[in-house]
Amino acid sequence: MSKWYPKKGRVILHVDMNSFYASVEAAYNPELKGKALAIAGNPEERRGIIVTSSYEARAKGVKTTMPLWEARRLCPELIVMRPNFERYRTASKEMFKILSEVTPFVQPVSIDEGYMDITDCEEQGSPLQIAETIQKRIANELDLPSSIGIAPNKFLAKMASDMKKPMGITVLRKRDLQNKLWPLPVGEMYGIGAKTAEKLNNVQIFTIKDLVEADSYYLKRLLGINGERLQNRANGIDPNPVDPDAIHDFKSIGSSETLPQDTTDENEIRKLFRQLSRNVTRRLKRKQSVGRNVQIMIRFFDRKTITRSIKLPDFIEEEDDIFTVSYELFEQHWNGDPVRLLGVTIQDIAEKKEVAHQLDLFTYEKEASKEGLYQAIDKLTEKYGKNPFTTIKHTEEDNQPRTSFQKDFLDDYKK
Repeated sequence: MSKWYPKKGRVILHVDMNSFYASVEAAYNPELKGKALAIAGNPEERRGIIVTSSYEARAKGVKTTMPLWEARRLCPELIVMRPNFERYRTASKEMFKILSEVTPFVQPVSIDEGYMDITDCEEQGSPLQIAETIQKRIANELDLPSSIGIAPNKFLAKMASDMKKPMGITVLRKRDLQNKLWPLPVGEMYGIGAKTAEKLNNVQIFTIKDLVEADSYYLKRLLGINGERLQNRANGIDPNPVDPDAIHDFKSIGSSETLPQDTTDENEIRKLFRQLSRNVTRRLKRKQSVGRNVQIMIRFFDRKTITRSIKLPDFIEEEDDIFTVSYELFEQHWNGDPVRLLGVTIQDIAEKKEVAHQLDLFTYEKEASKEGLYQAIDKLTEKYGKNPFTTIKHTEEDNQPRTSFQKDFLDDYKK
């Protein structure tokens, strides 16, 4: 058995749930199994965006971020559902509980994937046996499919889990790189997005092998320090440990969203800033944190992107404050061109308990008198999904899934 567990080095698993949102819905309603299913924020509207889809839908060309009208054109029989956040959170929590029963060294990275360091789990069997047990338990107990990568580090484990979907288990050792990893297009490498892939393609780097063989100095000039990091990973080098506490290390909290179509409609823009501010506020409160640097991101119709920020004299956490500051920043720096994407981020984060809020007597009494009200509203908001006392009417409450949703619940399984 010891041959599977090297004296020097690690054994890492990457567990990746397959088509998670759609799979959870099919587990909840077995009649959906085997059918083309997609999760979208606004299934009643043509402008809704596909968040995820079943493999049956993907086989017809349905893809994440695709407009709903296009998905229905490609797949007329497509079943489209709104997201059920509570279901996904519950399923995620149970999945991570299964992982944590194998080892305490579990690092969630999103609601549907995480790393495990099983180096010290020799008594439970070989890495392949452990992976098979995990996959079977998730399938039998939760009725959900998953893929698992086994490797000596996190990067290779992540790449391995992507190689066989759904319900695959892949071992990727350093001696396998030449045959399994290097022939892949460079754009399929974890950590390389579309823009970076385009830059690499423009200099004749088309495969991961090309990246390995490229001049490191030239890569650094082209991509900065990231060029060296990507080349090391392509060579199978990734020193980052599995860190169960990494979910608590955050320096900023943000939310962004692409508009259904490029717009100059100030009412639509203002409404989105309100929603983004609400998302950020929710995450701040979950983490019991405050911040005093507000940053906005504006991506225009031509993909030109700018960020603007302002440091405040005091920490903030409330939706109205974040909205007011971020929208004022937007008004100051918007040139009137059509907007494609907006983002709001709070930086300079600190835990509430560590921040000494300097208040004069009158301010303190005013805030203290409201604390009970704030708590009551938060409880009702948690229960009913929206603030029942809000004076602003929102036509699209929190039905659009956002990336921040995944980050909010990463440590739920420990509760």
